[in-house]
Amino acid sequence: MEWQPDEQGLQQVLQLLKDSQSPNTATQRAVQQKLEQLNQYPDFNNYLIFVLTRLKSEDEPTRSLSGLILKNNVKAHYQNFPPAVADFIKQECLNNIGDSSPLIRATIGILITTIASKGELQTWPELLPQLCNLLNSEDYNTCEGSFGALQKICEDSSELLDSEALNRPLNIMIPKFLQFFKHCSPKIRSHAIACVNQFIIGRAQALMDNIDTFIEHLFALAADEDSEVRKNVCRALVMLLEVRIDRLIPHMHSIIQYMLQRTQDSDENVALEACEFWLTLAEQPICKEVLSGHLVQLIPILVNGMKYSEIDIILLKGDVEEDETVPDSEQDIKPRFHKSRTVTLQHEGDATEEGEDFDEDEDDDDDDTLSDWNLRKCSAAALDVLANVFRDELLPHLLPLLKELLFHPEWVIKESGILVLGAIAEGCMQGMVPFLPELIPHLIQCLSDKKALVRSIACWTLSRYAHWVVSQPPDSYLKPLMTELLKRILDGNKRVQEAACSAFATLEEEACTELVPYLSYILDTLVFAFGKYQHKNLLILYDAIGTLADSVGHHLNQPEYIQKLMPPLIQKWNELKDEDKDLFPLLECLSSVATALQSGFLPYCEPVYQRCVTLVQKTLAQAMMYSQHPDQYEAPDKDFMIVALDLLSGLAEGLGSHVDQLVARSNIMTLLFQCMQVQDTMPEVRQSSFALLGDLTKACFPHVKPCIAEFMPILGTNLNPEFISVCNNATWAIGEICMQMGAEMQPYVQLVLNNLVEIINRPNTPKTLLENTAITIGRLGYVCPQEVAPMLQQFIRPWCTSLRNIRDNEEKDSAFRGICMMIGVNPGGVVQDFIFFCDAVASWVTPKDDLRDMFCKILHGFKDQVGEENWQQFSEQFPPVLKDRLSACYGV
Repeated sequence: MEWQPDEQGLQQVLQLLKDSQSPNTATQRAVQQKLEQLNQYPDFNNYLIFVLTRLKSEDEPTRSLSGLILKNNVKAHYQNFPPAVADFIKQECLNNIGDSSPLIRATIGILITTIASKGELQTWPELLPQLCNLLNSEDYNTCEGSFGALQKICEDSSELLDSEALNRPLNIMIPKFLQFFKHCSPKIRSHAIACVNQFIIGRAQALMDNIDTFIEHLFALAADEDSEVRKNVCRALVMLLEVRIDRLIPHMHSIIQYMLQRTQDSDENVALEACEFWLTLAEQPICKEVLSGHLVQLIPILVNGMKYSEIDIILLKGDVEEDETVPDSEQDIKPRFHKSRTVTLQHEGDATEEGEDFDEDEDDDDDDTLSDWNLRKCSAAALDVLANVFRDELLPHLLPLLKELLFHPEWVIKESGILVLGAIAEGCMQGMVPFLPELIPHLIQCLSDKKALVRSIACWTLSRYAHWVVSQPPDSYLKPLMTELLKRILDGNKRVQEAACSAFATLEEEACTELVPYLSYILDTLVFAFGKYQHKNLLILYDAIGTLADSVGHHLNQPEYIQKLMPPLIQKWNELKDEDKDLFPLLECLSSVATALQSGFLPYCEPVYQRCVTLVQKTLAQAMMYSQHPDQYEAPDKDFMIVALDLLSGLAEGLGSHVDQLVARSNIMTLLFQCMQVQDTMPEVRQSSFALLGDLTKACFPHVKPCIAEFMPILGTNLNPEFISVCNNATWAIGEICMQMGAEMQPYVQLVLNNLVEIINRPNTPKTLLENTAITIGRLGYVCPQEVAPMLQQFIRPWCTSLRNIRDNEEKDSAFRGICMMIGVNPGGVVQDFIFFCDAVASWVTPKDDLRDMFCKILHGFKDQVGEENWQQFSEQFPPVLKDRLSACYGV
């Protein structure tokens, strides 16, 4: 007997569906409650499928809604559906996949793939054969509905379909899909390509076996009149370029010609898919060879795609010049992620203090609010990567166009020219240099254009040439650029404010101390912006202030500058609540400011320090509650704790021994002990804890010392290179502790030494970690030479090679003293790798006198030991530079 609904129950469900379409929030809440109640009845889901598939008397939106509520139920608790209910739903789906309404067909398709992805592909064996069978139906609706469902299943379960688990259904499905590439209906052709496309990136075997047929069929559809079909053809070719370029190479000339046409397709979605082709091709080794001859056609097409479309301008409110008083809507503000602190060393020839910067978002062009990928962004990105491939060979095709664009009377065209100039900045810098003395002043003029969108793109493009600007005499370009950018920071348009702030941050990084003479003027502007900015731009302003502090360092520590800068920052600090995420950028900013001001930050440090400790304590407490009662409490946002730990590090580093009283009056050591043991999904908590431990060790060791016996075993277990940054900071902290403990380090050497030696010998260990490991091994040997020296032979070679590029500094000094002391204890350990030791010694520019004497003693001792003749033979292997350096500095 088939299930039938009860009339009264059906009316209840229909009423619920009607109510849930009401805009009233109170009604919505009642609907949620009612849904929870009804979900207690096992056959409630039967009613929902019944409305979707059988109740043709109802309007389509209501029927579709019923299906979507059912889909959510399937997602949430399908495993609790009684078997009879599950079977009824599955049967109804398959029987009605050919409903006459496209909306109902699509809803049923979504429902099918949701059930399938709940592990039901295995337990619903008839699903795929039935859907594939229904493709042969004479009835268009049935064929289209089945294809729609199959496409969704292919999207959601592509890996499972290509596995033994299901007995490899693709062997049947892929040839079947390929037959439909020639179907008379464009919708069906489009589904067929979309289904096969799901299996390109995963290189499904069944597709690889049919790859030539697939490519032939694609070529046959190249000129299809349906834009959705053309889009899917382009998408397929872009993916094939990544995984089966071998199959495309014989046809590359005609594919490129085709893509040149499609990149100008009248349908922007097709043009965008085609434009991706150039981005992907640029990453292939054959790019230069196959594309050189086509640049003359391609470059104008890409440049043309970089103009704002009319719809872009409407969406960006391009005609609104002043909007600075309009508050931001919260959903416009992207979440910010805090990058935890990693301790790095300075290298020879580094200008900046920062270690490796893993910045991926170099090219967040100016139109962030259109964060959807569009043809303009894709064209600009393609031009950028091609500029990096072809370098100055691009310029003959570009310069004639650029001249015309940059001085064009129509703002939209001029704007695209400025974007082009910014996009090629990285790749074509060499070739652009001769034109910059003329272009930079023109761009600086564009900063005061009457169109806001021209002003904002000029900010971005100028920031891409900041490196060159800074390399010229300051009065030529730096001063005028800075003056104009600061005016733009106070622009009446929010987009321009944002672009100017970001550009100014880039300029600060490049200019560093060149900005010192203008500090007063810069601070006046940035502080004035505080009172003027809406929410989103305030966050970018914090970044500009933090970067300024990083760039000028201690030059900021002047009473007049502190007077300007600190009051507004502290005012914001006091306004924000502990659970407000705006604290992140503000804490990061204050951390940079504290490090730069050092003792100048003292008057402000107490409340800042206290609050950081409170944030750590609150988060730990909340994590504890959550781990004990996950059903009653929410998991805390650990970012608050990480940012607070990093600001405490900044305070310890900036204030040095002044931080002593603050630490004495707080329970930070206890909290740190807990943070170091956070073993969950957030290694960043441990990463920041170890950085802070190292900074406190340097600043106020008497407070750290009583905890060492408890801390050392934790540090030892975190010497695990699986978490690079955690391991790096733990290593660095151990080194700092050595320097304070001296010979008392002895009981702890065995806890850490083997791990450190293993890490320094590991292949593919990142440079930063190798350097910190070498420093710490050296420091351990400096305080406990007897314990470490026996292992000398196991680490001396990688030790020497990883420290040869480090600048002379305190850390390098202590590490080399350690190595010399260990050689004193165990000279045999260095004999086989002595040439590496010589090379490392030669990397010193100005060692302290007593360290120089230690080097001398070892070098001469070795020479005397082996005798003049052997030394001559040995030193023949030296590169000439090394030979000269050793003989000049050490007389060997």
